[in-house]
Amino acid sequence: MQAPDDLTPAEAREYYLDDLRADSSDHTIRSYGYRLTQFVEWCEEHDVEQVSEISGWTIDQFKRDRQSMGDEPVTVKGKMVAVKQLLDYCARIDAVDEDLPEKVDIPSLSRAEETSDTKLAAEDAQALLEYYRNDPGVYATNHHALLEVLWNTGARLSGIRTLDLEDYYPDRQFLDFKHRPETGTGLKNDEDGERPVSIPETVCDVLDAYIERDRWEKRDDHGRQPLFSCRQGRPSASTIRSWCYLATQPCLHQECPHGETRPTCEYPHRNKASQCPSSRSPHQVRTGSITWHRDRGIPMEVTAERVNASPDVIERHYDKASAVERMEKRRRKYVQDLDFGDNSEQ
Repeated sequence: MQAPDDLTPAEAREYYLDDLRADSSDHTIRSYGYRLTQFVEWCEEHDVEQVSEISGWTIDQFKRDRQSMGDEPVTVKGKMVAVKQLLDYCARIDAVDEDLPEKVDIPSLSRAEETSDTKLAAEDAQALLEYYRNDPGVYATNHHALLEVLWNTGARLSGIRTLDLEDYYPDRQFLDFKHRPETGTGLKNDEDGERPVSIPETVCDVLDAYIERDRWEKRDDHGRQPLFSCRQGRPSASTIRSWCYLATQPCLHQECPHGETRPTCEYPHRNKASQCPSSRSPHQVRTGSITWHRDRGIPMEVTAERVNASPDVIERHYDKASAVERMEKRRRKYVQDLDFGDNSEQ
């Protein structure tokens, strides 16, 4: 039998994720798996071959490395929380000293640092959507259709993946998000995440054209027909994420803001798209969409229902309008009500 302190970081990661599966959602396991993969890869690059070799110095150097690589404070905090929980598990099975998890420094963040301010800005979304809508060569491609749905619904990536062809109601102009974990597509909030979301006629026009011209007629491994499909059937989360990165590159409709030329730049390639400084992930499109919903005067309770998030979570993590933007877009229209006017009592 293998001694626990002989486990490699990669083996410890897999044991820990297996231990999580009994009480955690697939989304949580994937999230921790991704964060810990970076820690495992870092250990391998620095010749940490067994978990028993991990020390306080090792942990500190990993944290400093992530900070020097430009990870935002909230990202660093998330990774260090994952490392501590991995080491808590390792201590429980006697793979590391019981005091090692206490040496993990979890950064304390201000409210402003608790979440990333990076989002797809409304003006950038408008420019991109105008480009897609007015260029026949890219109209109703999977990139275009995905961006339309992400921006207009504020849906999470998991919500996009769960959509089937039958969940789109063109005559009534809405998408119906359903929780189907038994066939591989669950929503983050389980049944509480189920909801119909209305979409504008322009988005329906795009989806109709996408279904007719660009959508793959494929079924997934469970016989379902995904709304967004690829050659293999239902696209993976990483595939949808890549589509989003490619769909949001500004050089599609303007000169590159980073001085590159599209024919020679490496970022328009799928495996490099996420490295483009101006491309945006589905989460960043969601953040921009929610901010835009609020700027357009959509009531908080309506926005919360559409995007399946509580008002408190929206205020704290998603609504990224600056103080000046809130004044200009949300409060200035009420200023006229503060004027006495000609007919007011003196």
